[in-house]
Amino acid sequence: MEELIGQTVELEALKTTPQGVYLITEKNDELLLPNKYVPRDLRMGDKIKVFVYNDFDNRPVATTLTPKVHLNQVGFLKCFDVSDYGAFFDWGLEKHLLVPFSEQHYNIEAGDECLVYLYKDEKTNRLVGSIKIDKFLKNNVPSYNVGDKVNLIVGGETDLGFKVIVENQFLGLIYKNELFKKVKQGDLLTGYITTIREDNKLDISLNSARLSELEVLANKIYETLLRENGAINISDKSDPEVIYKRFQVSKKAFKRAVGLLYSERKIVVNPQSIVLAEN
Repeated sequence: MEELIGQTVELEALKTTPQGVYLITEKNDELLLPNKYVPRDLRMGDKIKVFVYNDFDNRPVATTLTPKVHLNQVGFLKCFDVSDYGAFFDWGLEKHLLVPFSEQHYNIEAGDECLVYLYKDEKTNRLVGSIKIDKFLKNNVPSYNVGDKVNLIVGGETDLGFKVIVENQFLGLIYKNELFKKVKQGDLLTGYITTIREDNKLDISLNSARLSELEVLANKIYETLLRENGAINISDKSDPEVIYKRFQVSKKAFKRAVGLLYSERKIVVNPQSIVLAEN
C-alpha cells in the first residue's frame, strides 16, 4: 500500500461501508475512499481515478481531489498556517502539506507563496514539502537536445536572471537579456533549451526565433572543424576577444552553439580546444 502514496492511480470499487467505498489495489489491499469523495453514480466493479495520500492519522487513504503538486515535482503553493513543526501549505487536499523548518531557507509566514518540492519521507512514509528544491533536482540529468520546447515554472530572481524549474524535474536559468516581458515567481511559461551545461543545469530562452541563429553558428563552427582537420584551438573557455576575432560572435553565443554541437555528440570540448567526436 505504501508504494501508492503520492500516486494517482485507477482502482476498482470493491465494497461499500458506512465510512465510504473500499477500493482494491493490484496487491489486493483495500484502500478507503471516504464518503465525501464517492461519486453518486459509482457502482461496485467500476474503476475510478484517485490520488493516494496519508490522512490525519497517517493512514493511506484515497481522494478524488487533484493535488496542486505531485510526488517528486514542484508546485507554487500558498502557506496556510505556521506551527511548532513548520509551515503548512494549501495543496488542494483537505490535509495541508507540511514543510518542516529543516526544509526551509528562511522562516515562512502565513500567506507566503513559494515553490515547493513534494517528496516522500522514507522513514515515516509521509508526504512532505521542501523549498530547498536544488538539493532534490541538482543530480537530475536532462535528456534533451538544444532547441527542445519545454514547460517552465519561474523561481527566484538572481543577479543573472530568473531560476526556472524545467518540466518539474530540472534546474534552469533565463538570463535577463533573454526576457522580453515581466515574469514573477510561480509563472508558468514555455521556453526553449539553448545550452545544456556540464553541471546538468539548462539555459533557457523564451524566444524560439533565436534557435535558427544558433543553428547557423553551430554549423559554421562544425564546418570550420571539418576544414581544419577536426580540431580548433578555441573552446568555450577561451577569451571573448579570441572568440570574436575568429567567429565574429559573443562568447555567450559561441558557448550556446558549442553546447548544441556537444548535445548532438558531434564534438568533444577540451579546456583549450574543440575536436570532432569521431576523432
